Amino acid sequence: MIKYIYPDGTHCYRALHTTHAVFRDDEGRLIARAEKADGTLYEFEIKAFELLKPGRQYS
Repeated sequence: MIKYIYPDGTHCYRALHTTHAVFRDDEGRLIARAEKADGTLYEFEIKAFELLKPGRQYS
């Protein structure tokens, strides 16, 4: 799993296989590219991300 932290401090979790890229755009913002359930890709700005290990509990 990946935990994406948005610029406003909120977060979401995504399955690792739905993540296609994390990169910086031309303005220096950190951008994530992920796959929706229908297979289309979308991009959104993030502040940070965290790779979560299986079997470990996070709070």
